[in-house]
Amino acid sequence: MEQNLIYKEECFSIIGCCIEVHKYLGKGFNEILYKDALEYEFKKNNIIFEREKEFKITYKDIILPHNYFADFIIENKIILEIKAVESLNSSHIKQTINYLAASKLKLGILVNFGEDSLKYKRIVL
Repeated sequence: MEQNLIYKEECFSIIGCCIEVHKYLGKGFNEILYKDALEYEFKKNNIIFEREKEFKITYKDIILPHNYFADFIIENKIILEIKAVESLNSSHIKQTINYLAASKLKLGILVNFGEDSLKYKRIVL
């Protein structure tokens, strides 16, 4: 069953970068600093990414005036959502699911830098 994980190698690389950032910075910073450090790690590891990628949201026959911004899109196929909170909760998971639905991507990784050790969830749509 382990072989059937979607984008297994990419996830391994992404989580490795996140672990490196958490190991170095620890917990307690704002999300933006973790994103800055991740951008450095992604470049260093030749991981193709877009940061703060904008997605338009359609409602019935219109495009809504407000958009959402994914923290990172990795290799045009994985949404990486960054949190720096005491613990992840269901609203964080629902937010990531909504981002996946809007982007038409299949995999989201929700990462929390706010705990003693790095926590993450793979979310498949």
